[in-house]
Amino acid sequence: MANHNSTTANMQATTASATISTPVQLATAFLLGMVFLFGAGFVQTSAVHNAAHDVRHSLAFPCH
Repeated sequence: MANHNSTTANMQATTASATISTPVQLATAFLLGMVFLFGAGFVQTSAVHNAAHDVRHSLAFPCH
């Protein structure tokens, strides 16, 4: 019986942990994506800048 209770407690702790971290994971992914999107546009390396420029044009993102 004690084993069942500890298993239930572990499952509840894991569920609560995953629920709390999901918004943090989404916010982190969004911010990282924004850094990649806008950071690549201002970089001085022409290959990276041109690749970002072409992607922006293909997505109808105004850049100039």
